[in-house]
Amino acid sequence: MITTTGLTKVYASRGREVTALDGVDLHVREGEVYGVIGQSGAGKSSLIRCINLLERPTTGTVSVDGVDLTALAGRGPRAGKELRAARTRIGMVFQHFNLLSSRTVQDNVELPLEILGVTGRDRTRKALELLDLVGLADKAKSYPAQLSGGQKQRVGIARALAGDPKVLLSDEATSALDPETTRSILQLLRDLNQQLGLTVLLITHEMDVVKTVCDSAALMQNGRIVEAGTVSEILATPGSELARTLFPVGGEPSGADRTVVDVTFHGDAAAQPVISQLARTYNIDISILGAAMDTVAGKQIGRMRIELPGRFEENVVPIGFLREQGLQVEVAGEEPVLVKEGAK
Repeated sequence: MITTTGLTKVYASRGREVTALDGVDLHVREGEVYGVIGQSGAGKSSLIRCINLLERPTTGTVSVDGVDLTALAGRGPRAGKELRAARTRIGMVFQHFNLLSSRTVQDNVELPLEILGVTGRDRTRKALELLDLVGLADKAKSYPAQLSGGQKQRVGIARALAGDPKVLLSDEATSALDPETTRSILQLLRDLNQQLGLTVLLITHEMDVVKTVCDSAALMQNGRIVEAGTVSEILATPGSELARTLFPVGGEPSGADRTVVDVTFHGDAAAQPVISQLARTYNIDISILGAAMDTVAGKQIGRMRIELPGRFEENVVPIGFLREQGLQVEVAGEEPVLVKEGAK
């Protein structure tokens, strides 16, 4: 549904060039919720603005729903008719809502319909339908100043859906909200994804957003995507930096003659007493240095860091036992293997 190939964006700033995007290849499948995560300055916002061509890429291509938007961009600073038409299939939700304070909630939702030339009666009908969809049917005549932050974001989402888009882009849409409101907005985005068949691309720096709602994710650093795949693939990959950040488990070995192992549990395995089975089977004492468990994309996922007595060579069989149980096992000190873009 969304594909970027070799995407670069270079800004001129005070006589020097700053590379915000450096050869980004991204593929978001139809109907999924995809999260792009990274720290400030990683290039996330530049990426999302290039996807809808609010920013013109320096090089590379952007395709949405099979249409090459970069081919429609033309050479002038203004978007042509074909590009404007293609953009109607892309909704955008902003961090700071961007509502017009002088307009009612209903009028804010109607704004893109006015631009599209939709008649007054049809605009009203569509706006009220969308406000009902986002749970704000009773706020149609209110003004933005009368709404909470979460309600303002719901208005922003309703406005983004006015043109019946196939793709919804969210640029840090929950970063200005409290945790409870964030959860409600994420649930709304997931509901819209399922009810309307929307493909949702989320830009975020919050790991909880990825854990709560995303099917797939990518990690950006210095304008590049360094890891990408489904969330389950990423979590199952030894050495994944994104997996370690999503499920941080710490703990240092108690001595030089110890083996530290990170174990990832998926689905049914998360509920099995595998560690106690390991201890009984091989009659060894196991120390748990750290653990984390959560539900990700509807599946229970857990990570645990354990310490086994003895060096690695003495623990080959117990480590093999863990792998035979279908667990992902990473031995501290082994060379990591990361998920790459397009990995299956």
